[in-house]
Amino acid sequence: MTPRMHELARHALGLPNAGRTSYRNRFYAVPGDEDWREWIAMTNAGLACVATSGPHDFFWLTQRCAEAALVGRERLCPEDFPNSPKCKRARRPA
Repeated sequence: MTPRMHELARHALGLPNAGRTSYRNRFYAVPGDEDWREWIAMTNAGLACVATSGPHDFFWLTQRCAEAALVGRERLCPEDFPNSPKCKRARRPA
């Protein structure tokens, strides 16, 4: 995973945050833009999945990629990743 892919994966997970726990697993991108190209590369590498949603493409991370995006004591919330250890839900930013 490139540094930019790592950054996009963390953004898709809602990290960093005070609870050190992911609270989402999604990223919307406009086909053809720079982020979209990175997400397509992640999809081709088996790190993400994609679906078309209107004028945007909707991407989400595989568990393997999400785990690789974690830093330090961060965790994945089982609501989005049911195979992860139990954790508290992080507060959503206002």
